Amino acid sequence: MRQRYSFHLDQGGHSVTVNVRSGWITETELLVDGKECAFHRVHGHGEYPLTLAAQVAEEPPKPLAVRLDRTGRAEHPLACVLELSGAEHPMPERTAR
Repeated sequence: MRQRYSFHLDQGGHSVTVNVRSGWITETELLVDGKECAFHRVHGHGEYPLTLAAQVAEEPPKPLAVRLDRTGRAEHPLACVLELSGAEHPMPERTAR
């Protein structure tokens, strides 16, 4: 059975979204301001922790990373953290579309 998870955070005037679709193949996408900036695909239910890196389109560009990890809880099995400008920001899970 395919499972979907979505995390979203507006930070520093930018929108950051992480979508995870897991099943026989797990696909993880990172969107910054609505544009796909990183993508990861693996067979199986995913390998965690997983870090995806991108940049915020500013002058000069700012690097960012999102880190996904298992929580060990059945209700919310994944947690996501945004790393931007030297700070970590937990990304809340939202209902996947």
